[in-house]
Parts: sequence; structure tokens; C-alpha cells
Amino acid sequence: MEKTTTLLVVGKVGAPYGVKGWVKITAYTEENRGIFDYQPWFIRQGDEQKTVEIEEWRSHNNGVIAKLAGIDTRTDAEIIKNLEILIEETSLPTLAEDEYYWRDLVGMKVVTDKGYDMGVVKELFETGANDVLLVKANAKDAFGKKERMIPYLVDTVILSVDTGTQTVTVDWDPSF
Repeated sequence: MEKTTTLLVVGKVGAPYGVKGWVKITAYTEENRGIFDYQPWFIRQGDEQKTVEIEEWRSHNNGVIAKLAGIDTRTDAEIIKNLEILIEETSLPTLAEDEYYWRDLVGMKVVTDKGYDMGVVKELFETGANDVLLVKANAKDAFGKKERMIPYLVDTVILSVDTGTQTVTVDWDPSF
């Protein structure tokens, strides 16, 4: 039986840069240049994904640009514009026992420190001030909420994350 490998989206191929096949890269890693720490890259086109080799890369303004093998002209670069960049899940570093990736929080139950069930984590996103948990409320939410946005402020709002019980405990008023 063939083992399936989970692929994770870590960025996107952007617009062509110049005429020699270079492309701008939109990285979803903490630092733009961090996307190059993970290889091999795969790009998905429709239902297919293919491995791509990075020939060169460099910082440019506030972002990064790359020259990918086989992409030698501006026309070639246009063809792969807006395609997702994926890596194998196994390329990620192993975390300590008390650490987790954001993706691990999606689907976890969110409860207040007083025991109120606020729903489940739908997604996380960054804002200028702080990261935010988007929580999908339960169908029978006592406050009539469909979703809640909870600031991801460790020790202030986010009291604990228990990966074993799949629970995030928060200090947050359920009526917000």
C-alpha cells in the first residue's frame, strides 16, 4: 500500500520579474526568506502537482524573487503566476511537546476558563496588532453568535492549548 504524503501550502508564485523567467514569491512563512528553507517545492496546476527546483533566489525590496528550473522566459513565468507553492508536511521541523503549528489549532474546541463552550477554531489570521482566532460558534449558542474573533494573546486571552484533548482555553467574554 502506498503511503500518502500530505502537502501544505507555504506560498504562491507571483508576477514575473524581468524577462529571464524570474518570479516574485508570496511567502506564507514567518519571514519571506524562510520559504526557501523548505524543499522540494511542488506547484499545483489543476489536479496535478509537479516538483520545481529553485535555481536561485534573492531578497528584493520587501519580498523575495526566484528563478525556477525550466522557467526561462517571461512567458513561462506568466504560465505559473498565481500557482500555490506546496511542501511535504515531513519537511517541517519537529516541534517540542508543548509547541504546535497554527494548522494544528483548526478544529479544536474553544472553551472559556469558566467552562462555556464557544465553538471550534475555524481559522487563524494575522492583523497588524495581533493574531486572531476565528471561532465558529455552536448552533445553539446562548448569545446568538455565528462566529467570534478572539485575539491570540498568550497568557492574557489564550490561557492554554491542550493538543491531547484538542481544547483551547480562553479568558474571553462569550457575549463578545
